[in-house]
Amino acid sequence: MTQILPDQLAAWLEDHAREKPALLDVREPWEFQTCRIGDSQLIPMASIPQRLAELDPARETVIICHHGVRSMQVGIYLERQGFDKVYNLSGGVAAWARTVDPAMPAY
Repeated sequence: MTQILPDQLAAWLEDHAREKPALLDVREPWEFQTCRIGDSQLIPMASIPQRLAELDPARETVIICHHGVRSMQVGIYLERQGFDKVYNLSGGVAAWARTVDPAMPAY
């Protein structure tokens, strides 16, 4: 699994010449309501095995959580399921709020 820093993800999302990644947020609904990155899709970590069919293993996917720990665990799980284009947002939304979007609510 590849680690991606918030500023690297921000540059990727702004690069119109590159296909946008799927943004998979694995936090809980209340966390997602508090703040989120762009068009991220919420699938809480505990729901991933039951909702695996909703994800495209051929698409580059950035996994997001609060600090990057849950997302790393989900990334490892997805790799074991055959996903090979998985990125973990290092530092999660907390790092995103600090370095990319200071207006984002922090918790």
